[in-house]
Amino acid sequence: MRAIITIIIFLFEIHATAQETSYKNIENIHYYPKRVTRADAYINERCLLDIHYPENIENFATVVWFHGGGLQHGSKYTPEDLTEKGIAVVAVNYRLYPQVSPVTCIEDAAASVAWVFNNIEKYRGDSTKIFLCGHSAGGYLALMVGMDKSWLASHQIDANHIAGLIPYSGHTITHLAVRHSQGIAQEQPTIDSLAPLFHVRPDAPPLLMITGDRELEMLGRYEENAYMYRMMKVVGHTETRLMELDGYDHGMEYPAHPLLLKEINRILELKKQ
Repeated sequence: MRAIITIIIFLFEIHATAQETSYKNIENIHYYPKRVTRADAYINERCLLDIHYPENIENFATVVWFHGGGLQHGSKYTPEDLTEKGIAVVAVNYRLYPQVSPVTCIEDAAASVAWVFNNIEKYRGDSTKIFLCGHSAGGYLALMVGMDKSWLASHQIDANHIAGLIPYSGHTITHLAVRHSQGIAQEQPTIDSLAPLFHVRPDAPPLLMITGDRELEMLGRYEENAYMYRMMKVVGHTETRLMELDGYDHGMEYPAHPLLLKEINRILELKKQ
């Protein structure tokens, strides 16, 4: 009897090991076509992405992650708290202002998202489960690509096919780098076609905005997200939510990551219904 139990335990351990998920990381993939990359040294240098994905899971979800830095600083990184969670994370670099215009930053973000739509199934991911996320300026890029359908339309992709938008402390008014390029002070809000707020619409992908504490955030970031929340509700978008992380300032990534993962699971469950 003891021998039978030992064999059963051994077989269970083999099965568990076989089912253990392994992950692979591929760095510095160019997301523009070779002819574009070869023709522009700055594109060749900056327009790269990394993909961290599960090797033995099929139809996994993907988070496209845009770094912050005011569109002027920063580089791609994969948030550690989003890895090894049964999903892929695509970390994106984009060109920076003032070397290029802020509009070019959005163009790069859209091109990287188009790359994910066109390539994630080669890694056994599901192109219907792509989420756009990022912190601060990265949240702004996620919002612009997801809310203004023209950016992805230029790549023959419908922005409504994005599974969800989950920006952290993202600008919803016109980005401060855009205002700087126009000689407008960072304290003076502007809402034009380069503001996610300009593009509120009832048919947008599910939207979860996460900010730090309104008393600790920078430049009214909570309030502009709250206005975006209200206007999305007014136009009839039923899947808009806003979360304020009490006690956390603008650098609120760490406590937001579990909320992002929970939101992905919530949306994927809704898609099954």
